[in-house]
Amino acid sequence: MTENIEKDLLQRSAEETEAAAGQENEQAACWQEGQAADREPEQAACQETDSAADRGPEPGAGEQEPSAPVLKKAGFATIIGRPNVGKSTLMNRMIGQKIAITSYKPQTTRTRIRTIYTGEEGQIVFLDTPGIHQSRTKLGTYMVKAAKGTLKEVDVILWLVEPRQKISEEDKLIIELLKEVKTPVIVVINKIDKVKKAEILPVIDEYARLGVFHEIIPVSARTGDGVDQLMKDIFDLMPVGQPFYDEDMVTTQTEREIAGEIVREKALRLLQEEVPHGIAVTIESMKMRSRKGKGDICDIDASIICEREGHKRIVIGKGGEMLRKIGMDARKDIENMLQCQVNLKLWVKVRRDWKDDDTQMRSFGYDDRKL
Repeated sequence: MTENIEKDLLQRSAEETEAAAGQENEQAACWQEGQAADREPEQAACQETDSAADRGPEPGAGEQEPSAPVLKKAGFATIIGRPNVGKSTLMNRMIGQKIAITSYKPQTTRTRIRTIYTGEEGQIVFLDTPGIHQSRTKLGTYMVKAAKGTLKEVDVILWLVEPRQKISEEDKLIIELLKEVKTPVIVVINKIDKVKKAEILPVIDEYARLGVFHEIIPVSARTGDGVDQLMKDIFDLMPVGQPFYDEDMVTTQTEREIAGEIVREKALRLLQEEVPHGIAVTIESMKMRSRKGKGDICDIDASIICEREGHKRIVIGKGGEMLRKIGMDARKDIENMLQCQVNLKLWVKVRRDWKDDDTQMRSFGYDDRKL
């Protein structure tokens, strides 16, 4: 499989080089099939020696052979890698809709998010994990533990890396972790849309040289390039079995949990580098109510948790402008999810050093005892 990918990349790279040199000498050849009128019609002669009345029914006539049952597959795949390599983006692409929040900031995902893809081939349950990194806080330790804990629980491991020929020190640590498990590992080289095709081949060779991976697949989670092939390779490694979840189910997260993650995503995107990752979101209440002649409306009260008073002022913004923007952007996505009007109210609270407080972490849903 890797050799086919390399041949394809070499071919496409050659085509790009020819195009850059201005060699656009295209030739077209056309052919035309002979007309049906020019051919003599075929004739077939058949002779019956016995009438149907003189013969009994053919053995097995009228009986239909039973078709072999179609065996479907079902299993679990975990997505691991360093922070900010596109794990959540890839997972959203593979299941066909957005579940996990995405941000250009590293360490966006904090818990193991379980999503489900169901197709004709069977069912894959994906576990999107936090980025594996050197932790400096109890929250960071929880995130790394959540990521490592999936390695022996799944049928396939997807290790996301970037198209860089030199393997980083963090990636070397992940390689050592992967050597300890017997689960097949697919190296997924993401973000190939950001480099030239010819630059991908040395990266493939570098990981292939290690000789510990089942497959190496280049993809672009952003554009979808290579994702279909990746899905095929994942199904090839899945065991035959019954689906674990209903076919219309796409995540095990509740609507309440997703709503909180949407608010956190909008805050991370809008605040840029002004506030570090010391932000959590809790949904205080979420209630649906009916309005006569106007359809349902969902009332949501949510709190954005900061570590410092200075962070609180930044989240609120001048005259409350930043908080309004966060609320407006989050409300649109939550309405798309719930398919009804949403009345979203946001508050900003300070919980000093909550990322190093076990009690507060657990109250925000980061409980290492459940890993």
